[in-house]
Amino acid sequence: MRDTLLRSLVMAVVLVWLGCAVNAQDRGVVTGVVVDRFGSPLPGVTVQLVGPETRRATTDINGSFTFDLLRTGSYLLRFERPGMLPVTQSATVQAGNITKLSIRMAVAPSVTQREASPPPVARQDAAARVVGELLAKAPAAAPAGVMMPAPFERNVGPFNTEAYDHLDENPFRRVSIDPLSTFSIDVDTASYANVRRFLNQGTLPPPGAVRIEELINYFRFSYSQPSSNQPFSVTTELSECPWNPKHRLALIGLQGRDLPSTELPARNLVFLIDVSGSMMSADKLPLVRNAMRMLAESLTANDRVAIVVYAGSSGLVLPSTPGDQKGRIDRAIAELEAGGSTNGGEGVRLAYKVAREHFIRGGVNRVVLATDGDFNVGTTSQDELVRLIEEQRASGVFLSVLGVGTGNLKDSAMEKLADKGNGNYAYLDSLHEARKVLLREAGATLITIAKDVKIQVEFNPKAVAGYRLIGYENRMLRHEDFNDDKKDAGEIGSGHSVTALYEIVPVGVEMEGGSVDPLKYQTPAASQSRASGDELLTVKLRYKAPDGDESKLISTTIVNRPQTMTANLGFASSVAEFGMVLRGSKSAAAASFESAASRARKFRQDDPDGYRAEFIKLAELAAGLQRLNTTAGK
Repeated sequence: MRDTLLRSLVMAVVLVWLGCAVNAQDRGVVTGVVVDRFGSPLPGVTVQLVGPETRRATTDINGSFTFDLLRTGSYLLRFERPGMLPVTQSATVQAGNITKLSIRMAVAPSVTQREASPPPVARQDAAARVVGELLAKAPAAAPAGVMMPAPFERNVGPFNTEAYDHLDENPFRRVSIDPLSTFSIDVDTASYANVRRFLNQGTLPPPGAVRIEELINYFRFSYSQPSSNQPFSVTTELSECPWNPKHRLALIGLQGRDLPSTELPARNLVFLIDVSGSMMSADKLPLVRNAMRMLAESLTANDRVAIVVYAGSSGLVLPSTPGDQKGRIDRAIAELEAGGSTNGGEGVRLAYKVAREHFIRGGVNRVVLATDGDFNVGTTSQDELVRLIEEQRASGVFLSVLGVGTGNLKDSAMEKLADKGNGNYAYLDSLHEARKVLLREAGATLITIAKDVKIQVEFNPKAVAGYRLIGYENRMLRHEDFNDDKKDAGEIGSGHSVTALYEIVPVGVEMEGGSVDPLKYQTPAASQSRASGDELLTVKLRYKAPDGDESKLISTTIVNRPQTMTANLGFASSVAEFGMVLRGSKSAAAASFESAASRARKFRQDDPDGYRAEFIKLAELAAGLQRLNTTAGK
């Protein structure tokens, strides 16, 4: 009897061991060590792991932790210890592999320091307060094994003065009441890089930071090059709407002419650099210096570059200098130091003065403003700065804005300045992004091929019950502005692509937003009876030459025949869906981060620079943050 029991016990142990061994082949391990800023081990750190499994652990006396037999997949880990700033980290578990992490934690600011800090000036509405509560729970992400700083107390709370405009998303409009949609194009990309910064630091961005058109226009699409003497081509597509199959999704794509290197015009650039005290951190002025060095290497003897700085006062650090004088340019860049308050208005006047004095007819004449937007002396109000920029653009000198830094980024101010300066706004969250903006896409950033580009879409009431423009909320125009050549609009750079998406409600499909009684005194226009039943909509575009004052008109139509989704519309729609979920769109229907990532993988296509692969990872990261917030809120 005893032998039988012993054999049964041994067999049970063997079976358990074999089961674990087989199971371990499909599992992985995450292990690591947590240290302070001096490299000393930190015991007693709580580690929460969320992903395909949810677990908790505490670091031992050596600061070590281990999660074994984990299911494969992507995980987020959050590290917390009293008196320390929390850190979050991403990790990927692969079957049979050990993922090793090294985490460094910093001491949290004292309560006295927090109380002494100035109060925040941005995100004061109820929605922003809810986002603030979510941010306190959200994790950061980085490639496995890379330590990330703790962003939570720095990006929200008393130290944060980042400012974003509140955006009310475009609603569905009834064609029977408003058959026209009119807006200015937008080639800014700042919102995408800024959203990436938030997600990589482990926080979901505030809704005002998410401008969907800028997320989409960060990417280049395979639209055809213009075949005639026009500066850009127009591509249109129509397919089923992925997040609401009852609806249709229409694409309008513009592709700016790509100028060969032999045709690139000479450049007259004036860098206007904020060297105020707020620019001292590594992600601000040091990043700008490195970005300028990269651009300076691409300049030739035909180009000119000057450097103007502003803080309490402004000054000319480098007079306009031929681009082949690399040593002189590099010395001027190296001497840039941060300190003092910010007088942006005085610097703007001096920079435009230098640009006008060395104006190159037929060339690129541009002021490049690099700042965190923290204007606090002199001309400080957005309205005053906007009027100043509007006055200066009449000289033919355009403006590009490079935003940098965290904690006090004045996103809304910089977007307005670039808009009114006939330029573009980019956010530099890394040297990699600086290389993209200033080198790889220098034509789109610096060389304008068409200005004041406006789009007006007329919907056929026989086919369309309602529509909404996705994004472009702060680019909407009055319908009469379309034919008004005095009305300012957006610019297209060399090689730039611009994409706009309309979600369309076909006739016969119920529209959200309630019903409207039939109009008593209105009768259908005579032109409606002549409208082709095959036409869904008509697209009209107006644009001017970079040095012109009179606009030209382009017109095309989209027929009411949905086609299988192409790679262009497939990837653009995935980015739009991602933005809608980030914004908490009322029209999101079945949209999700997961479906956006899945469709982006399907339509990724050629991706030599890895930007589309990075987007897929960001969508997956956002899904993880959303799950973690949900888990932490239970």
